Amino acid sequence: MADVAEQAQALFVIGSNTTEQHPVFGSKLRQAVRQRGVPLIVADPRRIDLVEFATLHIRQNPGTDIALLNGLMHLIVKNGWEDRWFIQSRTENYEALLELLERYPPQVTSQITGVSVIELEQAAEILGTHKPAAVIWAMGITQHTTGVANVLALANLQMLLGNIGKPGGGVNPLRGQNNVQGACDMGGLPNVYPGYQAVNIPQFQEKFSHAWGMDLSLQPGKTVTELIDAAGNGNIRALYILGENPVLTDPDTRHVRHCLEHAELV
Repeated sequence: MADVAEQAQALFVIGSNTTEQHPVFGSKLRQAVRQRGVPLIVADPRRIDLVEFATLHIRQNPGTDIALLNGLMHLIVKNGWEDRWFIQSRTENYEALLELLERYPPQVTSQITGVSVIELEQAAEILGTHKPAAVIWAMGITQHTTGVANVLALANLQMLLGNIGKPGGGVNPLRGQNNVQGACDMGGLPNVYPGYQAVNIPQFQEKFSHAWGMDLSLQPGKTVTELIDAAGNGNIRALYILGENPVLTDPDTRHVRHCLEHAELV
């Protein structure tokens, strides 16, 4: 967080309601804008709280993130703002990217995304002339059928600008909720110990067995959806749920309710 807040020369937030879902990081982004005058671009169909601090608020049509990013890259190349040394020494298939970007001139991008040509040009200029820029996103762009492609497009943008591997730059994905990241760091996953040390690697299993004074299995545990299914078929008799609502967040609400009703204890 300090790296982005203290070193970035521009901020591009897309698909993240940062101040609501990650309030500590969101406050640091606000401080970067207020104290260092860092230009902030927010790309979100909604007017989220972070927009109050933004230099530019882009309201693209839902589902048009890739077109938006390709349109910005088109303008960056057109104006010569790309990092040619980084592209030549650190990237592959640049010619294929250029061929793709030819299909996204400003007028076409504007028609697809609903973003005006003027706003597209403003965003491209901010990113192209303030380096390094940090790209920040969350589930607003990943929870789509094109979620992977959305992330790859952001990676293309950062490589085009040479913003990879530099203080204040990079691709910076945030979890849907801030506590999710902390829980995973501390081993709240079925296949790793704290620090993402895999349970099926004997040396890690031995280390934690010794530290915790108990025999631990080399087999990963069950995922959340597997636990719910196991409760439904009787393989798990009790569920202890803390700070989570699987009826709301898990797929197939009717199935989740059925499984929870069949558990002996919830």
